[in-house]
Amino acid sequence: MEKFLNWIIPILQDVGLKLLISIAIFIVCRLIIRAVVKALRTGKAAQKMEPTVAHFLANFVNIVLYIILAVTIIAIMGVPMASVIAAIASAGVAIGLALQGALSNFAGGIMILLFHPFRVGDFIEVDGFSGTVDDIDVFYTFLKTPDNKAVTVPNGSIMSNSVVNYSVNGTRRVDLTIGVAYGSDIDRVKAILLEEGSKHELVLKDPEPFCRLSVQGDSSLDFVLRLWTETANYWQVNFDVLEAIHKRLEAEGIEIPYPQMDVHVKKD
Repeated sequence: MEKFLNWIIPILQDVGLKLLISIAIFIVCRLIIRAVVKALRTGKAAQKMEPTVAHFLANFVNIVLYIILAVTIIAIMGVPMASVIAAIASAGVAIGLALQGALSNFAGGIMILLFHPFRVGDFIEVDGFSGTVDDIDVFYTFLKTPDNKAVTVPNGSIMSNSVVNYSVNGTRRVDLTIGVAYGSDIDRVKAILLEEGSKHELVLKDPEPFCRLSVQGDSSLDFVLRLWTETANYWQVNFDVLEAIHKRLEAEGIEIPYPQMDVHVKKD
């Protein structure tokens, strides 16, 4: 028993000392990493960069520093790096398959950073989701939808799908389709639609509002009204003008039809 204690106690003391040193290094380095990442996100250097680049760089540095910290702690604990590398190599196929999606997302994040299809704050549509870009991580892009839902979209999925950026050009066209009854005065309807669209204070004068008869439908004559406004005002203009047109047509006595079908019964 005495021989066993003489053998085990030095080992426990050595392991315990290494463990305490590792814990201390982890705590200190974690505080340093947090400070570095915070500086990259909100510091003076971040203010000189685009928000997209600053967010991505901060997330990337955060991951790299934690990897370095993990390797350092493994070395302090006395685990031979050759053994660690050999273990990773032997499990390389499994790790590669497991990380396939992560690597695709990481590559997608790099592509987003290089080509800037969108930036933090832009309103985009991608992979069936629409929302404002809240953050761009190394692996994921985070959206906030108009109804305040948080959507996490993998960067790999973004780069393999079409992305619609509604904010990049600063202006957006409002397309309204208005149906009126057959027999309505076409010129009068066009004049009313253009008047109601043009007088809205948020509608731009250039390009000029456009209105034409577009479709002779089954139950109505359909007019298209196109108005330009700043992107931030899109929905307000859309709803305001649509409501104003409806009230004006009713006041002018112009019928707004609903889908209908005439059925003729043939008697024998």
